[in-house]
Amino acid sequence: MQRFILDFDRCKGCELCTTACPKGIVKMQREKLNKEGFITAECINQDECTSCALCAVMCPDCVITINKN
Repeated sequence: MQRFILDFDRCKGCELCTTACPKGIVKMQREKLNKEGFITAECINQDECTSCALCAVMCPDCVITINKN
């Protein structure tokens, strides 16, 4: 189940979510740029995500959604 959902094209790559994640599983991916030319965040291990939503709370652009089910 996907818990961390990112609006890829709206992410500005500020990295605040990476510092907020207590598990350290939100990282910046550098393989592809979004339509605005930014690198974006990604959850590298959905199974370890506890759905705490600290990453979503920290995001200034509200591009992260946490699925708690």
